[in-house]
Amino acid sequence: MIHFLVHDKKDSAGVAVVEGIKAGQDLVGWLMEDDSTVNVKAINDIPIGHKVTIKPLKPGDTVWKYGFDIGKAVADISVGEHMHVHNVRSEEHTSELQSLAYSYAVFCLKKK
Repeated sequence: MIHFLVHDKKDSAGVAVVEGIKAGQDLVGWLMEDDSTVNVKAINDIPIGHKVTIKPLKPGDTVWKYGFDIGKAVADISVGEHMHVHNVRSEEHTSELQSLAYSYAVFCLKKK
């Protein structure tokens, strides 16, 4: 089962595409760029549509999602951690790109 999507190899976050991800759960992500998988263990509960960290980040590191720079880490973020407004600051101009990319990702997942 695919739990989250990752578009680009440089991404540091995947997007949860299933409900009910719980802390301690083993997750499988689909890396769309090369049709491979990414495995992480969830550190926190992660709501559908939210980000799961797939690469460790330090404060000031760029956060990549859908192949785009979406902001900066404002705290240490471990692999498997819920990534959201409490640990990332985003630029407003990315929201439209994120919405478009998320819609496309869901469309692709349904075709897989």
